[in-house]
Amino acid sequence: MKKNNYSKIKINVLYESDELLVLNKPAGLITHPDGRTDEPSLSEWLTINYPKIVGVGEPFVRDGLTIEKPGIVHRLDRETSGAIVVARTKESFLNLKKQFQDREVRKLYNTFVWGELKNDEGKIDRPIGRSRSDARLWSAQRGAKGTLREAMTMYRVLWRGQGVSFVETEPKTGRTHQIRVHFKAINYPVICDRLYSPKRGCALGFGRTALHSRKIEFKNLTGDTVSIIAPYPKDFQQAMTELGIRF
Repeated sequence: MKKNNYSKIKINVLYESDELLVLNKPAGLITHPDGRTDEPSLSEWLTINYPKIVGVGEPFVRDGLTIEKPGIVHRLDRETSGAIVVARTKESFLNLKKQFQDREVRKLYNTFVWGELKNDEGKIDRPIGRSRSDARLWSAQRGAKGTLREAMTMYRVLWRGQGVSFVETEPKTGRTHQIRVHFKAINYPVICDRLYSPKRGCALGFGRTALHSRKIEFKNLTGDTVSIIAPYPKDFQQAMTELGIRF
């Protein structure tokens, strides 16, 4: 990617120290290249704006190509916006990686889902495997194939009405598409999720999956807790205004 491809990409830094960054990833930007498409990515933005990060992290190989993930410990889906933590040193990377592996990082997401959830809070405890109908999809429903992996998502309803719910979710595990798959499995799919609920369409002005990484909490190298909140993007703000949601 040429540097000028990134001139119009605006990524706000929510937190910065010598050891790590917390960025507010915009919706529509992939976290790192997949080796299949030629498009801007968060990881390449990092190499341009924080060149010393190059070499931090663990690359992976896909289809014979080595894909670098400078400083990236976890990822957000292309259409998911919000807080993502990036290590700036190898020591920080290993510290954060261990916390993710030990499920010590607290991640809160906000989402709009179809339907009015009956309970104010709850737990979705369903293992996730591959969908039988579409190899691109994951499934937490009966009939999922392949290895079924433990997956748990806690949720709290912040607002409900007009056929939708505004929900705070906390995934306790880190499976691919976990929040989207879990809410699909209980028949409250995420609004504008074209992959998991293509027939439902979009609403509330969303043109992308209505999922935002609202808060991330972890410990830095000195053992201090770092807790960062990502402001709501414009589409979330507009949806909240349309529904009369105020916090």
